[in-house]
Amino acid sequence: MGRYVIRRLLQMIPVFLGTTFIIFAMVYALGDPVAQMFGDRTPDPATVARMRHDLNLDKPLVTQYVLYMGNIFTGDFGEAFNGQKVTELMGEAFPTTLQLTLVAISLEIVLGIGLGLLSGLRRGKILDNVVLIGTLVVISIPVFVIGYLAQYFLAVKWNWVEPSVSADPTIDEMILPAFVLAGLSLAYVTRLTRTSIVENMRADYLRTAVAKGLPRRRVIGVHLLRNSLIPVVTFIGTDVGALMGGAIVTEGIFNIHGVGYQLLQGVVRRNSPTVVGFVTVLVLVFLLANLIVDLLYAVLDPRIRYA
Repeated sequence: MGRYVIRRLLQMIPVFLGTTFIIFAMVYALGDPVAQMFGDRTPDPATVARMRHDLNLDKPLVTQYVLYMGNIFTGDFGEAFNGQKVTELMGEAFPTTLQLTLVAISLEIVLGIGLGLLSGLRRGKILDNVVLIGTLVVISIPVFVIGYLAQYFLAVKWNWVEPSVSADPTIDEMILPAFVLAGLSLAYVTRLTRTSIVENMRADYLRTAVAKGLPRRRVIGVHLLRNSLIPVVTFIGTDVGALMGGAIVTEGIFNIHGVGYQLLQGVVRRNSPTVVGFVTVLVLVFLLANLIVDLLYAVLDPRIRYA
């Protein structure tokens, strides 16, 4: 296991460098950051030259990337165009989005796996048909539609919750935005769990467990569910980074100043340091989530061993 982890960590290095370089090149290819700072104003050429030199923009792209990565490894992600350090923006945005993501992932695990298990055990019954139709409806409706409908009916019309999240949100305030954020993924987790349960119910090891006279709870919980969770864990693991980076719509609807909000502001204002810095951290989140998923395989399936 230790050698496997070390090998995976070494494999993550070229992936991280290659991904961040592509992102760095694409963001800075959108236009000159110095020109974007001045907008429609015509700056003094000497001022532009000095700013380009200070930002290393007068150097080749590869040299810019090497210098940028050197600063990142020292904890310096640069400054946004308003003079605020990108690390300060991260300190404000990531805890909020992390809280939102954890609530969303919890909903996926509890509701998604629970509904999928019940649906798979009652294949062809009324509950199974209701779950399949309900998840198909959720998949078919765009996230922004679900978000605005939930906000209108639950917050505005029925006044069950607040229509927007406060600056220092609590767990209760995050439940509705998290449900909207996780809605699509929750539907996929439910259908994926249901499919895996139905498939493994015909497995030889399950028939053997039943023939040995094991209690039904042990047969379902240890033998059936445990072996059915491998594809589900894979999806949830990769979904962590997707939820953190893809919360732009949800955070916009509920006025949550998290990672999605900062990324949207950075793209609209073409604030290159902000966009590159936030996406770089999200790449690390994706890589670490995939590593944890791979390690969980051996926990869920005893047939898997890492040399």
